[in-house]
Amino acid sequence: MKKTLELGTIAGLLFGLFAIFGSFLMEGGKFGAIIMIPAMTIVFGGTFATAMIGTSFKQFSKIWKFALVAFMPPKHDVDKLIDTIVQYATTARKDGLLSLEKELGGLQHAFLKKMLRFAIDGTDPQTMRAVADAEMGFLNERHTSNAMVFQKMGGYAPTMGIIGTVMGLIVTLANAGGDPNDLIHHIASAFIATLWGIFTANIIWLPIADKLKTINAEENLIMEVTLEGVLSLQAGEIPAIVKAKLRAMLPSSEQGEI
Repeated sequence: MKKTLELGTIAGLLFGLFAIFGSFLMEGGKFGAIIMIPAMTIVFGGTFATAMIGTSFKQFSKIWKFALVAFMPPKHDVDKLIDTIVQYATTARKDGLLSLEKELGGLQHAFLKKMLRFAIDGTDPQTMRAVADAEMGFLNERHTSNAMVFQKMGGYAPTMGIIGTVMGLIVTLANAGGDPNDLIHHIASAFIATLWGIFTANIIWLPIADKLKTINAEENLIMEVTLEGVLSLQAGEIPAIVKAKLRAMLPSSEQGEI
């Protein structure tokens, strides 16, 4: 399946970075002031550690692969899929379902190929729907589990930031009594951990989780359209009805003219 660079995800991330850090710089802050290795180590290290504890090392080791999916999701062309199914419905009404067997060899859409194979072999609609529902259910479970890793990280990160801040304040108060300017500097530095915790949660981890859920919803729609289309052509419905039925499954803004 082809993958394409998701410009919206990248643009949103860049805009978020600009809005937050750009505003900080415009207020007279210095970027170097928020780059503190100890604070960042607590936030990132603590977030990764808690995510690993809360899931498994095997799943955690794949988070970069899951994150890449958010930036380069599978490309689905639902219009082309519907046109293909309608074309198959036309051929099936004219020459019978068995005539579609020659189309299977060059078919790249795995789920469509599987459902079409079942239809050609004479599988009853109830069994086909049961198989499809099971596959979609397991797919949802896997995708939800992957998105949940980032959602958990989005919950852990602010807490790690608070821990870093508390630790910084403890060190600051332990050295109280010295130069007031140094004390103020250390207090400001202590809050850097909170900044990184909230920033990573709301700009990186939680948005990636939401993006993965959106991609899962899109794949579910593709599978549902495929299943309904194959069941319709198996039932011998006329192509115009098949097209109207499948178009009705899309958002009204994408249905177009039947």
